[in-house]
Amino acid sequence: MSRIRHMPRALLVGLAVTTVVLAVALMSLVWTPHAVTGVDIAARLQPPSTTYLLGTDHFGRDLLSMLMVGARTSMAVAILAVGLGMLVGVPLGLSAAAMHGGWLDDLVMRGNDLVFAFPVLVIAILITAVFGPSAVNAILAIGIFNIPVFARVTRGAALAIWTQDYIRAARVCGKGRARISMEHVLPNISSLLIVQGTIQFGLGILVEAGLSYVGLGAQPPLPSWGRMLADSQTMISFAPQLAIFPGLAIVITVLALNLAGDGLRDFLDPRIRRAR
Repeated sequence: MSRIRHMPRALLVGLAVTTVVLAVALMSLVWTPHAVTGVDIAARLQPPSTTYLLGTDHFGRDLLSMLMVGARTSMAVAILAVGLGMLVGVPLGLSAAAMHGGWLDDLVMRGNDLVFAFPVLVIAILITAVFGPSAVNAILAIGIFNIPVFARVTRGAALAIWTQDYIRAARVCGKGRARISMEHVLPNISSLLIVQGTIQFGLGILVEAGLSYVGLGAQPPLPSWGRMLADSQTMISFAPQLAIFPGLAIVITVLALNLAGDGLRDFLDPRIRRAR
């Protein structure tokens, strides 16, 4: 309890909101107020009411149910994409730091520069041009973009650890570079990677919404917050709730994850804790 009391307020707020969104996403696996694929033209464009708490869209589908399933879609894409980026980027960054100045370091860094030269939207267009638009291809596009992010963060943090005296002592004891990276370097940079992962998680949700908005993400009938925004743009003058609710969902979720990331940075950094 004392540890929780010393947590930054931004971290507590961010974690609380994120937990609620995750709970709603998980709830949509087993229950939604109405069927998200159920079309009821007679109930199209209904305002919020006791039957439809947030109203209906132009097909008569319940907005609340679509938002719940859209949360599941956005969360799943962001989690898998960030996981892919960490799974590939962290080992690359550790290897590059261990071989600092070697050919592997140069290869990883130049590869990172090559990926950074293409925005995530361009990567998504390249992937969907070959395999077609889908949520899986959105995961690949966002994940590929996250690989150099985690590789650079890991390499930069690991290089600072490699200059420490206990690393020299481990090398004198006969430990190899791979073992030192796993036993000494990775545990000491894990907090930084957690913070970076939280930030990239929020960016992943934002990018997924953008890709779905332009038709490169989740495809109908699977609801997505970005897709809901795209469908609402021609009806915003007489049915603004179609854009307001998914837009608020994106803003609140991304803001909560950014608050959680900033709070984690303050909570896990001993220098900031001492200053406070």
